[in-house]
Amino acid sequence: MATTDWPAIRMSEATDAGLWQGGWYRFARRLASPNFGPRPDAAQVDLIVLHSISLPPGRYGGDEVQQLFTNRLDWDADPYFGQIRGIEVSAHFYVRRDGALWQFVSCDERAWHAGASAWRGRANCNDDSIGIELEGLEGQAFEPAQYEALASLCPAIAQRYPIAYIAGHEHIAPGRKQDPGSGFDWPALHDQLGWADGMFPDGVVRR
Repeated sequence: MATTDWPAIRMSEATDAGLWQGGWYRFARRLASPNFGPRPDAAQVDLIVLHSISLPPGRYGGDEVQQLFTNRLDWDADPYFGQIRGIEVSAHFYVRRDGALWQFVSCDERAWHAGASAWRGRANCNDDSIGIELEGLEGQAFEPAQYEALASLCPAIAQRYPIAYIAGHEHIAPGRKQDPGSGFDWPALHDQLGWADGMFPDGVVRR
C-alpha cells in the first residue's frame, strides 16, 4: 500500500471502524498493567518512543514480558531476573517477533517506560509520550512483521494524538539506554511511514 494513502486510511478507519476506545487500540490484545498513572494536565502527547525488550535477554517467544508488565514475573525463574527484581515498569504497546500486538496501558494514561529522559527540549518523556516495546535485543535485527505492525500502529496513534516526533529509548536517554539499538532499521520505518525528516532523530533519512 502506498505511503501517500495513509492519511485517508487513518481518518476512514478511525471514524468508521472505531480504532480507539478510551485510549485502547482496537487491533491490540489487551492486558492491563497496574503500572501507570495520570498524565500532567498540560501534557501534549506528541512523541512515540521505541524500545526493545526480551526476557531473559535474547530469548524470544515466552510470556515473561507480559508477566513483567503486570507484576507477575517469577524473579527466581532465571538468574538474570535477580538483576531487575522488584522493578515496576510498563509500556503502552508490545510488538512480538511475529508482529502480534499487545497493549498494557491506555494511551490516555502515563505508562512507565522511559525513565529519566529528555527530548525536544522537555524532560520526563513518560509525561507526554507513547511507548512501544519491540521483542528483540539491542544490536540485533528485528523482523519484517514488526516493521509492518509499526507501519499500521504509528499512523493510528498519530490520528488520535498530535504526534510530532518518533525516537528510540537510546535517543531520549543517551548514555543510559541503547535500545532499540543498531539493529533497528530507522530508514525502513521512515520509508514505510512517509513522515517528515524532522519527526525522526537526527540523521534518519529516507532511502
